[in-house]
Amino acid sequence: MKSLFQNIKGDKTIWAVVALLALFSFLPVYSASSNLVYVVGSGTTMGYLVKHAMLLILGFGIIYGIHRIPSRYFKGLSLIAMPIVLVLLVFTLAQGTTIEGANASRWIQLPLVGITFQTSNLASVVLMIYVARYLSKIKDKEVTFKESILPLWVPVFLVVILILPANFSTAGIIFSMVLLLCFLGGYPTKYLLGIAGSGLLCLAFFVLVAKAFPDSFSNRVNTWENRISSFTNDEDSEADYQIEKAKIAIATGGIVGKGAGKSIQKNFLPQSSSDFIYAIIVEEYGLVGGIALMFFYLLLLFRIVVVANANKKIFGKLLVLGVGLPIVFQALINMAVAVELFPVTGQTLPLISSGGTSSWMTCLAIGIILSASVKGSAKKKSKSRSSDMEITNPLEVLSGQL
Repeated sequence: MKSLFQNIKGDKTIWAVVALLALFSFLPVYSASSNLVYVVGSGTTMGYLVKHAMLLILGFGIIYGIHRIPSRYFKGLSLIAMPIVLVLLVFTLAQGTTIEGANASRWIQLPLVGITFQTSNLASVVLMIYVARYLSKIKDKEVTFKESILPLWVPVFLVVILILPANFSTAGIIFSMVLLLCFLGGYPTKYLLGIAGSGLLCLAFFVLVAKAFPDSFSNRVNTWENRISSFTNDEDSEADYQIEKAKIAIATGGIVGKGAGKSIQKNFLPQSSSDFIYAIIVEEYGLVGGIALMFFYLLLLFRIVVVANANKKIFGKLLVLGVGLPIVFQALINMAVAVELFPVTGQTLPLISSGGTSSWMTCLAIGIILSASVKGSAKKKSKSRSSDMEITNPLEVLSGQL
């Protein structure tokens, strides 16, 4: 065990925040899973708790393994992974069946293990690394829009278009994060405005085609319309029912909450262990618990910015921001949905909500961030020892130059 902790590198604050969020998640997941057991009639509360524990253990294994990889290697890995991701997205979208009553165009089922895998989560991480690589490549160069269409915007639009029919919120988050990363990476703003406008036109065209030919391909346009109309017009719908129950949970939580496991609305609120788990947390732990949880996500954001700023290479900076900002952004969206500041999106609360691939991909992103922070700390140590001339391995010098 001691040797394991000695091999844990990188930003200790990020390690601590991630560990605390993961440990805390057992309480609301165990409490909210009673909805699935006693209302839906599926499984046992202990079974869901064990499943959540196994997923988190595997997730921390992913963090540990990824953070040991030098961050510069992700440049080449993104080039290899991008075609694979596009093939997976096409395969996922082409299924057109259902898995446990849900639209299977969002998941594929892994053979042998029987676990469903949401490919859009993997695509998001890979695409952000790919964009960070391209932006670092053109840094300090004058690039025209025409030159960037094929290497940058074609892969971005392909990923977004393949995700859009089944998962509008994820596609929107990915597209927004790419635009933000390009802005931070110094890509010309005038081009970004044109890309944003093109994205809106493509979305409008997709909606028109889906409404004109509703049976031609699988899409969830009607679900988007219902959620948006429910948010703006207070219409009676399933999304409105979810929001009302979430607001009741938050309102009855008070300052300190009802106590762990004492939520009432978990028995009435659909997706209480995933999409609306923040409402259950506030009901059980009150305003204090809700603000404390938000503080930890903001602390994670602060450390992400610190790690990015500490990196000397532009790729390291953009890599950390590219995979780190979507985690915090998704958490804030989940919280905003629970308090009706945002339409229902179906986005989970990172590291807290029950689920499989979303937790794993969050852990993958955390591992990449820690990998970049390891590189920064290694540089500081090497500088402090430079006067002693202790570096004897020429490969270390060569890797530093690359």
